[in-house]
This record gives sequence, structure tokens and C-alpha cells, in this order.
Amino acid sequence: MKIEKSNLNVAKTKFLVTKLIAITFFIAIAMMASFISISSENKVAAATPPQGFQAQIPFGLPAELWNELIPADNPMTPSKIALGEKLYFDKRLSIDQTVSCATCHDPATALADINAVGVGKKKGARNSPTVLNSMFNELQFWDGRAPTLEEQAKLPLINPIEMGMPDHKAVVKRVSEIAEYQKEFASVFGKDGITIDTIAKAIAAFERTQLSGNSPFDRFIAGDQKAISEAAKRGWELFNGKARCISCHTFNATSPFFSDFKFHNIGVAAKDQDFPKLARRARQVLDADPKRAEQLIDEMALSPGFSELGRYLVTKQPRDIGSFKTSMLRDIELTAPYMHNGSEKTLLDVIVFYNKGGELNPNLDGGMRPLKLSDPEMEDLVELLKTFTSDDTRRKVQSIKPQTRAPFPQ
Repeated sequence: MKIEKSNLNVAKTKFLVTKLIAITFFIAIAMMASFISISSENKVAAATPPQGFQAQIPFGLPAELWNELIPADNPMTPSKIALGEKLYFDKRLSIDQTVSCATCHDPATALADINAVGVGKKKGARNSPTVLNSMFNELQFWDGRAPTLEEQAKLPLINPIEMGMPDHKAVVKRVSEIAEYQKEFASVFGKDGITIDTIAKAIAAFERTQLSGNSPFDRFIAGDQKAISEAAKRGWELFNGKARCISCHTFNATSPFFSDFKFHNIGVAAKDQDFPKLARRARQVLDADPKRAEQLIDEMALSPGFSELGRYLVTKQPRDIGSFKTSMLRDIELTAPYMHNGSEKTLLDVIVFYNKGGELNPNLDGGMRPLKLSDPEMEDLVELLKTFTSDDTRRKVQSIKPQTRAPFPQ
């Protein structure tokens, strides 16, 4: 009897142990499932930025800076970007429906333009800068007259040489009459609907996605010595040394755009200009109608003569006469002609201009002086500049048809 009882106790003990093991196993499985679920949610959150849009930042550009420069009042969303792209290519935003933003900032020319011709085939006095990486500019336009991409987007719409609409009310009316836009603006901007501000916000959101990196130079600076030629390497030494390019076309890991974003008078188009007389005339025009100052500055910026005053039109400071923003150099090979007025047709022309020390004038930047570069050295600099071209942008340029000035089909 004693043995049977002992056996019974052993059996009960085994049963309890087995049950405990089973319960422990199921608890472990449940905890593991919960952990996997939480981990999965964290991965999704990490992959989805707060604004609901995942930017594709090319190699060589700082992703952190891109995020920092998104305005709090204009968050990025896929639907807003799509709306901005539609507006960017829409010729109906011009007075005669022949010109869009893309006409003068054409994807086929790296979002710049060879001709800079607006409505009625009117030609402005300024060369169209590229939109690529423009979100990184501290100020917009050659003279910095717009503080943001949003403000920049508003001005060409009503410039008589560019898109020619009489005023922003006319732009809003035109867009409001288009049924598809009524629905899309309501979806993207809600009760704000169609205003000049929401139009500009949509276009600016699209432009902030127009980025360019992944160039041979990016790979070289990251350590790939075979990414660029020996001539380009010599050019890089000159860029940082004898040629003194780095003085204004600054480059570093946090701002890899080859620009100090400052304004300099290097003597472009200064020959035969009577700057004091032009400045007096500009002040008279602006003082006569101060309420329209912003629009008048925008119009004078594209007018022969006044255009050469540069940053002065914005600041009214004599030291800024003839000063223009240092352009970024990424994709420079694809965005000819060069300088604010398109006066230099090739990269070699640009380097020859700098080599002679620019054009003497009373406001010439103190850093301008003859460089005494030899012909082979200038050729090496050209080879370096070509390495700043994005592989992705080059492929896109080669595969896209240029914009036309044919009227929007009725």
C-alpha cells in the first residue's frame, strides 16, 4: 500500500510539472508574439516620417538638413507634392496659356533653361537658375529677393516678362475655374481652398523633392579614388588652392553645394555700366510707388540695365551694387549658359573670365584678382566641374523631351 501511494504521488508530481511547463511555454509564446508585434509597429513608425512623406535623398546630400528645412506651416505630403507637380507643368497659369514653371525650369535642361523666354516670346535679362537643390538656398533668385520657395513661386506668375498674369487674384480665379483643382485643393488644403498662398505652397512642396546628388565627385570624396579622372583630381587641388574657387564655392559635409550663398560683385556685365546713374533711377521708380515695391523689384530684376544692379535692388545698399548670389555647382555641366545674365556660354568661358580677374568696376569684390592659370590647369578645372554632375540627373536629361511653348489645348 505504501508503495502504491508513493507511486501515486510521483505521478501527480509529474502531471503538475508537465502542466507548469505547458503553461510556461504558452506564456512565452504569447510574450514573444507581443514583442514581435511591438517591434513591427516601431519599424513602421521609424520608416514613416512625422509628415507622412519619405523623401528619397540622393547620396552626397545631408538628409538631416533636408528635414530641418521643411517649413512648419507647409508639411510635405504625397498629395500636396502631386498637386504641386501638376501646377508646375500647367501652362494655364500664364496669361496666354503658353508658359508654365517648367518652360523656364525644364527637366530636359536639368530644371534650368537655355533661353529664358516667357509669354509673348519676351526675353528677360536674367538666366534661369536650376530648381535642383534650390530648397537648400538661403535666399531665392540671383539677387535673393525672395526668402522662401513659397514666395519665389508667386512672383513669376505676375511678372509681365514671365507668365504675365495681371495679379494674384487673376491667378486664383484661373485656378478656381478648373474643376479638377477645386477637388484637389479641397482634399489637400481643406477649408483654406484655393488661394495664392496654397498655390505657392503646393508648388514649393514639389520643388523640395527636386534633388540631385550621387555624382562621381560624391563617390570620390567618400573615398573611391577611381570615381574621377587624374585630370579632375588635379582640378580639385586647383579648386582648393591656386584657383581659389573654394573661397566662394564652399564645400563641406554639412553643406555640400559648392556655394557660400552670399552675394558678390565679380564684374559680370559691369563693362560700360553707369552704376550710380542706374541706382538713382531705380530708387526714383521704387520711391514713386512704395506699395508695389515687391512687384517693381521683380520686374526691374528682369529688365535690361536695372537687372545689373543685382542685390542692390533688394537692399538699397551701395555696397550691393552689381552683386549676385554665388551659384551652386552641382550639375553645372548641364545648365549652360552661365552667370546671372547667361553671358558665358561654356564652362571654359567661365574659368577664363575668373582667370583674368573679372571686370574692373568700383564695386568689384575684394577677392577678385588675376589667377595666372595655365591652359592645362583651366582644362583640369573643367574636368573637375563635370564630375559634379549627378548620374541620375544626366540620365533623366538624356531621356526627357524638352518643354514646348505650344498653347494649352482647349
